[in-house]
Amino acid sequence: MSPRAEGAPVATGAGANGGDVLLEVRHLVKHFNVSSGMFGSRAGTVRAVDGVSFTLKRGETLGLVGESGCGKTTTGRCILQLERPTSGQVIFEGRELSGLSEAELRPMRRRVQVIFQDPYASLNPRMTVGQILAEPLAVHGVVPDRDGRRRRVRDLLTRVGLLPQHADRYPHQMSGGQRQRVGIARALAVEPALIVCDEPVSALDVSIQAQIINLLEDLQSEFGLTYLFIAHDLAVVRHISDRVAVMYLGKIVEITDRAELYDNPLHPYTKALLAAVPIPDPVLEAQRPRTVLMGEVPSPLNPPSGCVFHPRCPIAIDRCRGEIPPLREISPGHWAACLLA
Repeated sequence: MSPRAEGAPVATGAGANGGDVLLEVRHLVKHFNVSSGMFGSRAGTVRAVDGVSFTLKRGETLGLVGESGCGKTTTGRCILQLERPTSGQVIFEGRELSGLSEAELRPMRRRVQVIFQDPYASLNPRMTVGQILAEPLAVHGVVPDRDGRRRRVRDLLTRVGLLPQHADRYPHQMSGGQRQRVGIARALAVEPALIVCDEPVSALDVSIQAQIINLLEDLQSEFGLTYLFIAHDLAVVRHISDRVAVMYLGKIVEITDRAELYDNPLHPYTKALLAAVPIPDPVLEAQRPRTVLMGEVPSPLNPPSGCVFHPRCPIAIDRCRGEIPPLREISPGHWAACLLA
């Protein structure tokens, strides 16, 4: 693998498989031009992702968390090459993806799959579950014959906790949890190495969320999968991730092992997110200190100067208003972008 770009955090805390680096994201930038008026004149640039770097080892789960609009999903879409980055590199299995044509990307699309947030909108309502699962098998040539695809579809349904009979149903005939299991089966069908899980449980009831998380963990153990798990709920991420990266306004502000992040958060934004997670003990909940964030998330059309978090930070100093904090290693494997950390 080529040398690591300056400032890009090294992956630590890999899953049980350890293994080599599967994915490397270097200084990823994605900007969107916004136009307005009758003639579509340029009104500004949305800095959706602004210099994101991380690595992901085989068999590992990296949780990517932050408030809505911070750039998590755009980061995932850039990794999938559904959005082409403005600059930076996405290196998957040693190959840089950003400059590849659609034809060159096709073999990669079998190796990198996605589970979407909405388990209904992501499934074609005009196709049966069996047709939905058989389609990628035929497109990618995984199972060339029709009878083999039928057997594979039944096997996939069983592996995700559904019945073979569900192959004859349409998505609207299934519950939200069942539809998300179909989405997982579709991602699993082409035997990927990496699955981008884009808030896969946020639209589900709490009890169903736990079932889906357990299913993802079981499948990871069985097939050696690697996950980028995007979420806004730190409580959910805690149960599945080996490491956690916290995003704010297009930037990663902290990244470290799961246990280290929850026991010793360094960035004020991470502390505020953790303070918002309820503790199921009324006594401890009443006693713990509170970190209240003031104001709203700034617009990515006009991000603040210096540290992007300083307008809402309870400990900000004058230096924070003019100096952009680098993502630096505060302790082994623990990176934070804060001048006061």
